[in-house]
Amino acid sequence: MALTTLEREAIPAVTRHRTLGQDMIAVAVIAVLAAAGYILFPDNLALLTRLIAIALLVLSLDLVTGYSGVATLGHAALFGAGAYAAGIVSAHYGISDPLLMTLAGILGGAVAGLVCSVVILRAHGLPQLVLSIALIYLFHEFANKASSWTGGSDGLSGIAPNPLFGSFEFDLYGHTAYIYAVVLLLIVLMLLRILVRSPFGMLCRGIRQDPLRIRAMGASPKVALIKMYVISGAVAGVGGALNAISTQVVGLDSLSFTQSAEALVMLVLGGTGSLFGALVGTLIFMLFEDYVSAANPFHWLTIVGALLILVVLFAPKGIYGTAVAYVARRREARA
Repeated sequence: MALTTLEREAIPAVTRHRTLGQDMIAVAVIAVLAAAGYILFPDNLALLTRLIAIALLVLSLDLVTGYSGVATLGHAALFGAGAYAAGIVSAHYGISDPLLMTLAGILGGAVAGLVCSVVILRAHGLPQLVLSIALIYLFHEFANKASSWTGGSDGLSGIAPNPLFGSFEFDLYGHTAYIYAVVLLLIVLMLLRILVRSPFGMLCRGIRQDPLRIRAMGASPKVALIKMYVISGAVAGVGGALNAISTQVVGLDSLSFTQSAEALVMLVLGGTGSLFGALVGTLIFMLFEDYVSAANPFHWLTIVGALLILVVLFAPKGIYGTAVAYVARRREARA
């Protein structure tokens, strides 16, 4: 039976209402988990803050890899650029307001995203991966050589963020840094949820699936991907700035190939093309790595490797993606 005009107009409204409800539930779940972490692990707030910073990096990677189909193993360049930008404005220019440092991280990550996108998007497939690896090594070497600005192999120190809003100091226990990290994560997550459902987000998904058709429709895949890369860089820059503010030091490890590879592993572990999958993968990997390495410091990499093999073989969509697909199948079976 054909739908009436009123019924056709009601479908988008119902969909928007359902999506808004899902977003609010997700925010509530994250807020509850964050509160639980604050209460149950008061001595590990530094680890949880670091987890959120890396989660922002993985979210940014999901934008270009999961949603746009760009292969990269050098995404830590954007994270490190944000960290160094926030650290440099504080250590060298005395700009130590946390909000301004975060803004500097956003700008640094966005600029790095623009530079990387111009180079990486000139190739496809395996050459694209090679270019991304070359870029992360170039960023790493540049930061190492520019020691007067970055501290080189000794790291950039002298970062001293002022109290947040002039009242909340960044204490040694990490209370303020953790709360600030949770708020940043929630804000970024909601903005990204809006982005990936927007016409621009759908365009990038279309580019991942069939770039030739998108080009035939009159759109420019390269321009769209550059824009997405800049947005991704801004998100990674938030994570880098958060890491600089919370630890008050920036090292070359923030620009390492290992950091890029681990971010990709976390994304695959949770599930690509899903913001919540990126969060789940980061949470599982980092907590698993922390506790397993403490319990078995000599063989923990073997255990982590076995976990990844099991996930890839039996949950190819990632832990979160497989769970969502399973629930969807159960609902269809009941219907």
